[in-house]
Amino acid sequence: MGEDPADSAIPDGQFQPSGDHSPHQAITVWELNKARVASMQRKMSTPPSILSKTAGKASCSIFKVPQSLIDINGAKTYQPHIVSIGPYHHNKPHLQMIQEHKWTYLKSLVSRTQEALNLGLEDYLRAVHPLESKARDCYSELVGYGADEFVEMMVVDGCFVIELFRKVGGLVAIDEDDPLFTMSWIFSFFLRDLLRIENQLPYFILQSLFDLTNDDRQSNKSLSLLALEFFNASFQRPDDAIEKNSSLQGMHLLDLVRSSFISPNLLRYNKVSTPSHVIHCVSKLRKAGIELRARQAESFLDVKLRRGVIHMPRITVDDMMSSFLYNCVAFEQCQKNASNHFTTYATFLDYLVNTAQDVEFLSDYNIVENYFGTDGEVAKLVNNLGKDIAFDIDYCFLSGLFDDVHSYYKNSWHVQWASFKYTYFDTPWSFVSAFAAFILLVFTLVQTFFSAYSYFKPR
Repeated sequence: MGEDPADSAIPDGQFQPSGDHSPHQAITVWELNKARVASMQRKMSTPPSILSKTAGKASCSIFKVPQSLIDINGAKTYQPHIVSIGPYHHNKPHLQMIQEHKWTYLKSLVSRTQEALNLGLEDYLRAVHPLESKARDCYSELVGYGADEFVEMMVVDGCFVIELFRKVGGLVAIDEDDPLFTMSWIFSFFLRDLLRIENQLPYFILQSLFDLTNDDRQSNKSLSLLALEFFNASFQRPDDAIEKNSSLQGMHLLDLVRSSFISPNLLRYNKVSTPSHVIHCVSKLRKAGIELRARQAESFLDVKLRRGVIHMPRITVDDMMSSFLYNCVAFEQCQKNASNHFTTYATFLDYLVNTAQDVEFLSDYNIVENYFGTDGEVAKLVNNLGKDIAFDIDYCFLSGLFDDVHSYYKNSWHVQWASFKYTYFDTPWSFVSAFAAFILLVFTLVQTFFSAYSYFKPR
C-alpha cells in the first residue's frame, strides 16, 4: 500500500530536501538571536577604548611597544626604571622616589623665574593648556587623565627634564646635597629612562616650557644642544658633532638623539632595480676575501664598501647603547613617517653576527668595543635587535652596500683565492706548515726527476 502523505509530514521548523536522501536528514531553520544582534550593533558603535584614533597619523609619536617586541626583549627594555615621563607610567609605585624630587625641581625653577622674569606657576599652566589636545594626539593609546591633571603632568615632568639639562649643562647651580647628583648610580638610569619610547613628552611641550623659563639667554644654548650634551655623557661624541645639531628638532627626546646620528649623507635612500640580497656573517665573508676595517666617522651608521673592504665606524656596546638601539628600532617600527636607519643598521649587524666568534672578529678589528658582557651576550643582543621587525631590504640607505657585498661574495675568483689564503696563510703556523709541505713536494719532484733521468739515460 502507498504511504499516507500525512504520515510523512515534515515537522515545523525543519526542511526535508528532495532527492534520494534519508527521510531522517533534516536542516533546522536557525532563528536570529535578536539580543546578539543588538550587542554586535552596540560594539560597532562604541569607539576603541585603548588605541586612540590618532595612532595611525603622522602626528602620533609616543607608543606602547608591540607585544611581539616585548616577548623578545622584555618590557623593561622599553619602560622606565627610575623616573616616569608622560602618562604611560605616571604614578607607578616603583617610580615614586624621583616623582617627589620633581616637585623640588619645580619649586626651584618657579622661584628663579618669579624673581628674574616675574613668572609664576600659573604662567606655566597657561602656556601648556592650549597645547593639551595636540599633546594628547601624540600618544598612541588613549590617555585617561582629565584636562587639569594632564596639563599638570606635562608641566611637572617637562620642567623637571629642563632643569636637569640646565644643571648638567652648567646653567643652574647644583645643590651640594642634591641626591640625584651625589648618588652616582641615579644618573646612568636617567640617561636610559629619558630615551625609552614609552617614557616621552612631545618635544613642543619641552620647547614651550624652555622658552618660557629661559632666564639664561646670554648662554645662547638651545634646548636641543643642552639635551644632546646631556646624553653625550654616555655616547662620548666629539663636541663639533654635537654642535652641528644645535638647531635640530625631534618629535621627542628619543627622536632628537636618534636623528642626530643620521648625518645628511645618510638621508639618501637607494632603490635598487633588482631584488637585494642578504649578506653573510663575518666568518663567511672573511673566507670569501671580504675584509672589515674600522673607520673614523661622526655616526656609527655610516658604513661603506670599497674594493672588497667593509669600512665600519666603531660602536661602543654597553647598557646605554643597547637600550638606545632597542628603543630606536621600536620607534621606527611604530611611527608612520620615521626613517628606517636604525632598523637597517640593526638588520645589517644581525646579518654579520651569527655566533660569538663573529663578535670576536669585530672586536679584533676595533669595530665593536664591548662593555656589555661576553661575546656570546653581544651576539644575542644583535640577533634580538633584528628579530621580528618589518624591513624593506630593497629600500634603505644600505641597499646598495648589500648588493655590492653579495656580488663580490659570488665572484668565484675572489672566493677561491681567499679560501687559499685563509687555509694556508691565516696564521704563522699554517704558513710554516704550508711552506714545509711545498719544500717537501719540491724535493720529492726533484728526486723523482733524477730517478727517472738515471733510468732512461744511465752512465
